[in-house]
Amino acid sequence: MHMAESSKKGTRKAAANAPHRTIILWLSALFVVSITLSGWYPLFPEDWIVEHILVLATAPVLWLLYRKIPLSVVSWVGIYLFLYIHELGAHYTYSKVPYDQWTQSWFGFSLNGFFGWERNHFDRFVHFTYGLLLAYPLKEIITAWCGARGFWPWFFALDVVMSTSCFYELLEWAAALVFSEEVGTAYLGTQGDVWDAHKDILLAVIGGFITLTVATVLEARKRGAVFWKEWRESFRVARDVN
Repeated sequence: MHMAESSKKGTRKAAANAPHRTIILWLSALFVVSITLSGWYPLFPEDWIVEHILVLATAPVLWLLYRKIPLSVVSWVGIYLFLYIHELGAHYTYSKVPYDQWTQSWFGFSLNGFFGWERNHFDRFVHFTYGLLLAYPLKEIITAWCGARGFWPWFFALDVVMSTSCFYELLEWAAALVFSEEVGTAYLGTQGDVWDAHKDILLAVIGGFITLTVATVLEARKRGAVFWKEWRESFRVARDVN
């Protein structure tokens, strides 16, 4: 009986994301390809290594999520899309991704010229997609892990986007102090903008806000009155606690 119960428990643990196993395997395989291509003669090899310290830390987190916390296909796709974008930036370093040359070659116009940009904005794009692509997975994780309901998982998802963005800017600063000047400068990618860190954080928050706003509207339309009832009750509990 004990063995049967253990077997059932093991099955439940392994089945957290079992319905999405095939697509997660494909997404993981594509990530292996992307990281291999990214590491093929990167522009700054030392910076490429530094850029992948957090990627290595992410791997066990993804495994834990797969095993323990059921996420939607939308969340898994968002997570891996961000990783793919990161690999592109890691290959060239964020501040030197030649997107403007690509648009000139493929479409015959300069993206920087069209918007009047005087710097490489790929790093800003990555920070924006951090919030845009990861806010909803964070919302699902907070809901499943903490049992938060109503307004709070949406609020804390955006809060985590902001706080982790701030923490990342501190890590960039620390890396610039620890590593050589060339590696530190490439990793920071400020391009002479003294407000670079502030703008990066703001863009991440804007991206997260857009995603969570759209997701809120869609879920409210799907669930109707039940959705808004949960939101009202979540605020009522907060007032009772205070």
